[in-house]
Amino acid sequence: MLLIGLTGSIGMGKSETAKMFRALGVPVYDADAAVHKLYDKGGKAVEPIREAFPSAVVDDAVDRKALSRAVLGLPDEMKKLEAIVHPLVGEAQIAFLKENMAAGHEMAVLDIPLLYETGGETRVDVVVVVSAPYDIQKTRVLARPDMDEAKFAAIHAKQTPDAEKRRRADFIVESDKGLDHAREQVSAIVDALKGREGKVLKERLAGG
Repeated sequence: MLLIGLTGSIGMGKSETAKMFRALGVPVYDADAAVHKLYDKGGKAVEPIREAFPSAVVDDAVDRKALSRAVLGLPDEMKKLEAIVHPLVGEAQIAFLKENMAAGHEMAVLDIPLLYETGGETRVDVVVVVSAPYDIQKTRVLARPDMDEAKFAAIHAKQTPDAEKRRRADFIVESDKGLDHAREQVSAIVDALKGREGKVLKERLAGG
């Protein structure tokens, strides 16, 4: 199975692009949604997090704001949290990929917001970057509830610059030219990747 890494900075239209892959029958793994599931009641991360950060579990579910307060600005605590969550996310991702491989899918999308920031390009076969000009990105983000210029600037500063993402991408989806244009680009990417063999998942399943 070929693994497609889908990424893009905040406000670029990545979530909408993921829907376009799904509409073409390509399964999409959403890393953020997987973490939410792990944090919900009955999720595998709840008890280990309760043990490490007791104040972060409320009503048998992880309270993300309380958890953020417990690790913010504390590198050792953040490492402790990552040591709990990352293996569980990895397990969930492998289970998702095995299930879809068994169903006969020849490719899958891994929706990874911070792909370049976390070295995630080594865990996929190809990378698709969703991109738009800065002015459009800023307008989209500032239209969100609870967002202001300072928050946007802080988030933007932590993300790999869009120009670098574009340079390193295998494919680019331009999200500023309308949904139909973006759909055409996604369709062309899927067509271009049909029949291409994936190597990364084979290595991961073999323990490589």
